[in-house]
Amino acid sequence: MGGLYSEYLNSSKVREHYNYTKETLDTQETPSRQVASAFIIILCCAIVVENLLVLIAVARNSKFHSAMYLFLGNLAASDLLAGVAFVANTLLSGPVTLGLTPVQWFAREGSAFITLSASVFSLLAIAIERHVAIAKVKLYGSDKSCRMLLLIGASWLISLVLGGLPILGWNCLGHLQACSTVLPLYAKQYVLCVVTIFSVILSAIVALYVRIYCVVRSSHADVAGPQTLALLKTVTIVLGVFIVCWLPAFSILLLDYACPVRSCPILYKAHYFFAFATLNSLLNPVIYTWRSRDLRREVLRPLHCWRPAAGVAGRRDGTPGHRLLPLRSSSSLERGTHMPTSPTFLEGNTVV
Repeated sequence: MGGLYSEYLNSSKVREHYNYTKETLDTQETPSRQVASAFIIILCCAIVVENLLVLIAVARNSKFHSAMYLFLGNLAASDLLAGVAFVANTLLSGPVTLGLTPVQWFAREGSAFITLSASVFSLLAIAIERHVAIAKVKLYGSDKSCRMLLLIGASWLISLVLGGLPILGWNCLGHLQACSTVLPLYAKQYVLCVVTIFSVILSAIVALYVRIYCVVRSSHADVAGPQTLALLKTVTIVLGVFIVCWLPAFSILLLDYACPVRSCPILYKAHYFFAFATLNSLLNPVIYTWRSRDLRREVLRPLHCWRPAAGVAGRRDGTPGHRLLPLRSSSSLERGTHMPTSPTFLEGNTVV
């Protein structure tokens, strides 16, 4: 084992593994690659900004401190970190890759696996919360906030362990024939294990939502109603987008396990599949704000700082300013028989 860890700072190991698994090593920084890298970095910056706005909105407004919003905030945190990890991955890819030591390479790829794991476990936590709140007809009360925080903390701890297994020793250093083509320092068995775990969890989440829909569609269910179904539609859209974005990447990793070295040229284009998967982190905040009017208003508040000033100016010159009147929430994220309603507002006569 000591011999294994002694290779972690050997700068020639990464090149050795890439030479073994890749047909060619493209070390040229072409203009097209530079443009693609710049586009990906801009995309990731948008991911960070979007999810940061969601986190700020959830943190500063007490009406979003329910179980549902806390779990969505946790998902936003994992998406934000995914954007940061993908920026680092992009900057350390291409010609830079061959100059990395194994420990640096493990840190680069492990960060992406950790954020992916956190996203999957966040989706599982949301599904469990919906099942408890609807199918079991129970509430998360304020006295159970500790349980929610423990669940969120446990999901991140498991994600850290799962993503850190390669750097702890489950890798293919010294065993080139066991290496993945897509991730040349990862053992194929590890990649298969991770994809299998994620697939089982996603299948369990789908099963939970099917059960929930059966409950709310039942003629004998007190929780059935358009408001509850609107909430379920929101979280189901989040799950569906995740599956659509990540299914190609999971498929390419399964193909990687099945293909002998250098026998499947499509594996050399795996970065396109992972770039497509990153769109999931960009789309999630759009789904939250599109489906929840209250959250949309809170997220966009920093972008409309001029509105309060306009209202004050109107009162100074004698013109009636904007008047905020309380109204029952129309947020689909907070709709549900067992979730408290929260205030939204009318600005003039326009619902915002």
